[in-house]
Amino acid sequence: MYMKALVLCGGKGTRLRPLTYTMPKQLVPVANRPILGYVLDHLADAGIKELGVVVSPETGRAIQDFVGTGAAWAAQVEYIMQEEPLGLAHAVKVSRGFLGNEPFVMYLGDNLLQDGIKDGLARFESDNADALIMLKEVGNPQQFGVAVLEKERVVQLIEKPAEPPSNLALVGVYIFSARIHEAIEQLSFSARGELEITDAIQGLIDSGARVVPVELKGWWLDTGKKDDLLAANQVVLSDYCEHHLAGEVENSAVREPVTVGPDTSVRNSVISGPVVIGEKCRIENSVVGPFVSIGAESEIYDSRIEFSVVMERCRICGVRSVVHSLLGREVRIRRRGNMTGGMRLLLSDSSEVEL
Repeated sequence: MYMKALVLCGGKGTRLRPLTYTMPKQLVPVANRPILGYVLDHLADAGIKELGVVVSPETGRAIQDFVGTGAAWAAQVEYIMQEEPLGLAHAVKVSRGFLGNEPFVMYLGDNLLQDGIKDGLARFESDNADALIMLKEVGNPQQFGVAVLEKERVVQLIEKPAEPPSNLALVGVYIFSARIHEAIEQLSFSARGELEITDAIQGLIDSGARVVPVELKGWWLDTGKKDDLLAANQVVLSDYCEHHLAGEVENSAVREPVTVGPDTSVRNSVISGPVVIGEKCRIENSVVGPFVSIGAESEIYDSRIEFSVVMERCRICGVRSVVHSLLGREVRIRRRGNMTGGMRLLLSDSSEVEL
């Protein structure tokens, strides 16, 4: 089946501030790769060649710099501006010119799925569906749109209910036929000032359209908040980290799996995988890991780092313990006095901390 994809990369990323003042949340790295890269991999793996990428005034330039023409994913890309964050259904509405009357995948650019979307596409086609929704059981359903099922039939969708009737959360991946556009045209703005995609799908259900639920067996990761992103880093490192030492490792203990990038040196240190260290890094007299990703050109001296994401060109010196932290690009942390105990940090680009 011929299929387009709509990748949503707008929004302000308020839950990840201050980091998202200087980068879109879709480009925050997990295991040293932007989240959006994994999304585009899944679409490419499913054979989708036409991508509409929805951006906002805040995210547009950075997203375009990363995705470019789409050649890295053998795809053609059209960028679509959503001037205001008025909901997922609104993003579809402003993309109508790109979508036409073709079926399409809508994939939120800050979501990660373990198993991709090929099985979902096959189910959508075999069931002759008008919508396919992916669902996952969660412990905090009040923070998501949820689905109520009766004998594997979707009967109701509710956006972030105060008293959830179900723990089946709507994953940020949907597949639609062109009937979704008519349903969106019937919408009014919700109490929170958005055109809700859950309301549009409910409209399809009420009109007798075929809405197919698929409960995911593999993991799904929503990376909208710091702790969620660090959890995603752990899961992806566990599944995908390979043991490959391209750099120079001297007088150090390395516990697999650890990836060390080219032109990186590790000296007098302990690296406990899973850990990914980018290229042109310097690690000396330090303990790194487990579950740490370190961006390119970073320097770690006389420090300990665990369960953290460290982005490009950071410098950490003499810090007893950095744990469960998310550090933006070019962050500087150094110890000047006597500090004990660990720190949990969320620092935006170019931050500097003295202890």
